[in-house]
Amino acid sequence: LSLFAGSAFHRKYANELNSHGLEFAPVADCFASAFPDGKWFGVSNDLEKTASRLAAFSAADAATWRKLVGAFPGEAEHLFRLLGSPMSARALAGTGWKLWRKKGLAGALDTGRLLLSSPRGWLEENFETPHVRTTLAAWGMHLDFAPDIAGGAVFPYLESMANQSFGMVLGKGGADTIIHALAGMVKAARGQITTGADVAEIMVSGGRATGVRLASGETHVATKALIAGVAPKALPGKLLPNGSGDAGFDAAMQTFRHAPGTMMIHLAMDDLPDWSAGAELRQFAYVHLAPSLDAMSRTYQQAIAGQLPDQPVLVVGQPTAVDPSRAPQGKHVLWVQVRMLPAEILGDAAGKIAPAQWDAVKDAYAERVLDIIESYAPDLRQKILCRAIFSPLDLERENPNLVGGDQICGSHHLAQNFLFRPARGFAR
Repeated sequence: LSLFAGSAFHRKYANELNSHGLEFAPVADCFASAFPDGKWFGVSNDLEKTASRLAAFSAADAATWRKLVGAFPGEAEHLFRLLGSPMSARALAGTGWKLWRKKGLAGALDTGRLLLSSPRGWLEENFETPHVRTTLAAWGMHLDFAPDIAGGAVFPYLESMANQSFGMVLGKGGADTIIHALAGMVKAARGQITTGADVAEIMVSGGRATGVRLASGETHVATKALIAGVAPKALPGKLLPNGSGDAGFDAAMQTFRHAPGTMMIHLAMDDLPDWSAGAELRQFAYVHLAPSLDAMSRTYQQAIAGQLPDQPVLVVGQPTAVDPSRAPQGKHVLWVQVRMLPAEILGDAAGKIAPAQWDAVKDAYAERVLDIIESYAPDLRQKILCRAIFSPLDLERENPNLVGGDQICGSHHLAQNFLFRPARGFAR
């Protein structure tokens, strides 16, 4: 939501969106990590607060942070232009030329090096404290960048610097505020929205998409264009039974790689967790639970190998710490994002859960997750009023684009990003 709030689209249509109910809840205390040794570190949009926390670990790290924050506006100009540009050779050449004109060859190469670096490489070059490195590296795991994967450094960098500089936002009353506002805009423009209807086929005539046929047999004809916001593998062979007409495109879509899966646990709570590391953690929007860079790397490898990780990375969202309107007065909600998980279970790294389909093991694995949280926030279970568990399989059932529970709709590794997303020759 923070990216949307800062987007050109939102700037252009903010008044219209607001008229349809879009409202943000600003977040000052953005994200933190708690550690098994009882320490914690967090980033707030108050520079002095963050720098003070850093200085408690390392004066050098606090100085590095201030330097990075000072340089961020100049770096952000180029990085956000790159990430927001069409992925054509011409557009990228223009972005590179502007970068070279502004920063010179050495500066441009430094930016390129950041884009190619792994989270561990960049963090170890810049920070000496393991707690600080681990806190920032957790953002790579929101995508599919374990600490040692090339191309992942830019995401911890951007998230931490943007949160420090601007804070973040949540959707007031719930993240679906953006969906309702966009739907309101469409309807106000006499557009029609149909939900709960499966598209069985994209209709084609003369090599062009002309509309869609629903599973019910109903058809919708396109007057200008048809946009298919689906996982790439769903296009050739499924929605396009005879293929797209471009054999190279069809083959590339079939080899598109997805990231490991995710479990979501939603908890209705009597109160927020009592974090052992410090009561201040109760006011953060996100609390990450990941002991170290090495632990994150191991978790990723376990998931890739089909193993249930013994110690998954947990992202604990505390939205009612920021937006009390999401729960009845005096109550709270938590959501727990469990990263990374295999789509197909071949074994259990902890040796306690027998391999089976997700429906048979999700409750047992959720107990492992709650055990981990309780090691940082004792008696959490006593505060739980009810819970809902969504395994990777459940997420795919809810949204077929989340293949294997891949919440980011495809790996962002360098071989499948930028000019190569979704495949070479088809990036726009």
